[in-house]
Amino acid sequence: MDTILKAHLHSKPILVSACLLGVCCTYRGDGNPNPAVISLLDTCTLIPICPEQMGGLPTPRTPAEIRGNGVWMKDGTDVTIEFQRGAEEALRIATLYGCDVAILKQRSPSCGNALIYDGTHSGVVIEGAGITAQKLRAAGILVFSEDDL
Repeated sequence: MDTILKAHLHSKPILVSACLLGVCCTYRGDGNPNPAVISLLDTCTLIPICPEQMGGLPTPRTPAEIRGNGVWMKDGTDVTIEFQRGAEEALRIATLYGCDVAILKQRSPSCGNALIYDGTHSGVVIEGAGITAQKLRAAGILVFSEDDL
């Protein structure tokens, strides 16, 4: 486990991608349950969020990726506004609950911490951060992924 993350556990509520807890909110309509994240429920207060749903997108939904300064679904639909709205709501919830740490789903166009898909919908992963991860970091919240556990 990342030592910085370990030092912040148990002190305040932690913002968490809801899909990592098994909530069926991914673009496919399922979850991405992560045993390490789920095990934190025994000792930490976790605040689940799905920025894409909070931004107004349905579940399931067409996959989306960051390309340039926007977010585009595979069918060409521009969903940048919905992703920005979801990021704003995630920050609002983090602020309401006093979260200074977030554990977010890697490779997601919302939540990716260090890796995201390249915007071509071809499965290529690049370094980068999702819209929500960027917004939380800008507000001083430490952002980690399930890979850091």
